[in-house]
Amino acid sequence: MLDPLLYNLVPHIILFQAVVLLIVLSNTWIMRRTRQHPPLTIFPKLSILIPARNEEKNIARCVRSLLAQDYPAFEVLVLDDQSTDATYAILQEIASRQAGLKILSGSLLPEGWMGKNWACTQLSRQAQGDLYFFTDADTVFQPHALRAIVTAFSGEQADLLTGFPHQDLHTWGERLIVPFFSWASYCFTPLALAYRLKLPALAFAVGQMLLFRREAYEAIGGHERIGSSIVEDLDLARQITAAGLRWRVTEVADLITTRMYTSSRAAFEGFSKNFFAAFHFRVLPFLLAYGCLAVVFWAPLTLLILTCFNLIPTLPIDIAEAVFCIVLSLLLWLIPYYYLRVPLPLALLYPLTLWVVFAVGCNSLVDSLTGRLHWKDRHLSRPRWRWL
Repeated sequence: MLDPLLYNLVPHIILFQAVVLLIVLSNTWIMRRTRQHPPLTIFPKLSILIPARNEEKNIARCVRSLLAQDYPAFEVLVLDDQSTDATYAILQEIASRQAGLKILSGSLLPEGWMGKNWACTQLSRQAQGDLYFFTDADTVFQPHALRAIVTAFSGEQADLLTGFPHQDLHTWGERLIVPFFSWASYCFTPLALAYRLKLPALAFAVGQMLLFRREAYEAIGGHERIGSSIVEDLDLARQITAAGLRWRVTEVADLITTRMYTSSRAAFEGFSKNFFAAFHFRVLPFLLAYGCLAVVFWAPLTLLILTCFNLIPTLPIDIAEAVFCIVLSLLLWLIPYYYLRVPLPLALLYPLTLWVVFAVGCNSLVDSLTGRLHWKDRHLSRPRWRWL
């Protein structure tokens, strides 16, 4: 009974991979097209909103890159979220030398709120722009970035525009873990369908680049509506879609660079916070997603090794099909990594990437179910989980 199952497994995986490859190629074309709109002659006023908690290593580069933008009308607001390091002092020093920076001091975190959501809520209450641009303190922008992003936003007539920044990767933990989330969204969210169907489940956003039309942000209740959310970027995109508003994804890896984590341990802990939360703490969809990844990307390689080394002599596997399946696997990692500006040799390590990601996923599941989640020296309340 096992032989027919194994014999038909690889052809079915190839069919699935072919569908995913079509999604990847379609998404690439859609995201690149958003950058081809004609230049604007009039730019709306832009509020750049940055929450910062203990960001002394990053905040100066981020703020200076934004103050140096060639965008004609913008303000930069940074909220110091009760930092215990030199973040506030660094901001004061920059503000004393450069106009255009407004520093806010964050108030105490209300019970039940995530720190970033509370910080962003306070920022939005002080913003004066027609557009709200939320970004993180670990980002660095090219001087023309805001012009290009707002041009894409206007050309797409979007209510929310997001994109995948270039990830600056140094340690092996960063290299193997950090690109995975962008890769997964790139491969498994068919933008052409998502835009038309307007299903919240198909919407996503990247927290390092969230550009809202002010009226749209207020219409969905902003960060205040999702104050307890761990994956606020995903939930904001879902709220936009649920409200019948327009979200789009653009190409920004050439405009924005970020280093999310500065060590392998930090990357492991940071994504442990997000993995299970991205599934709204639903156990079976979480396990099913990881099981599918294992079958699609590990099974062909495993079966090929077993066959080539004659470890199971009766294994009914067509070697040519297995090799073709592995070639498709490589394409599904190489193409997104190329456009995301991830070093291409890392795509060849996709089997190792998946093992590490599975470890992060298991840790995320256990920490969530046992109430051991924490972030930025703050303990996160134990989430409510469900099977479906």
